[in-house]
Amino acid sequence: MATSVAVRPYYAADGASAEFYDLLTDADGSIRDDVDIYAGLVPAGAHILELGAGTGRVAIALAERGYRVTGIDVAAPMLAQADAKRLRLAPDVAERVRFVRGDLVSLALGRRFDAIIVTYFTLAHLQPASTWKKAFAGMARHLVPGGPLAIHLPVAEKMDRPAPDPSRPVFRRALDGDRLLTLYVAGQVMNRATGRFDLTLDYVTSTSTGIEIHRSRERLTYFHADPRPYAEKAGFELSGDPVPLGDKGMIHLFRRKS
Repeated sequence: MATSVAVRPYYAADGASAEFYDLLTDADGSIRDDVDIYAGLVPAGAHILELGAGTGRVAIALAERGYRVTGIDVAAPMLAQADAKRLRLAPDVAERVRFVRGDLVSLALGRRFDAIIVTYFTLAHLQPASTWKKAFAGMARHLVPGGPLAIHLPVAEKMDRPAPDPSRPVFRRALDGDRLLTLYVAGQVMNRATGRFDLTLDYVTSTSTGIEIHRSRERLTYFHADPRPYAEKAGFELSGDPVPLGDKGMIHLFRRKS
């Protein structure tokens, strides 16, 4: 009889998605140019709010370019890694970046920023309608009049692809201590009516000879919706066409009305 595997939420404290986040993002060519796009929104020295900062990949890169960055994320395991990276930075760079645990649905930072970026599908983790309405309202409260807002969202057509063979790995990398990390897509469901996409992934660590050490099954959920109606109701206007980023997503550009 097959043994059932418990499914953890993505980025949980005891999951593998947070532990190996940097390893996978380093290999993801679809986000390779995102820092350049965000850096082009405002001049160096400006204060940027990043929502969905994760382990600090974008925030730290921007701080190294001279920007001041506040990174927000709801996942404590991710922020712990970001803070650890910050401690290893040169003092002048470390002074320009800070990380705060928070939820973009209930932002209350008590100040406005020169630009806001919502990186790597962060908004898509939230179900639209009332949740997106609250998120956009919070972003409007925290952005200076005329300030840019950039939101990276997945393309629905790219999500609605045939599911990979669950027995074939989609990612494999060597780890320290003669271990391997292998990633499998255990399940994939796209509900076109609701715009919900569920991806169940198996993170498997094993010896180099293939003996399984640990398996973490985790579910990643994205929602697809048009951000424009939510942005317009919150006081934003379009600021150009969406910018393609790799083959999976678009960065949608808005500006807070003066």
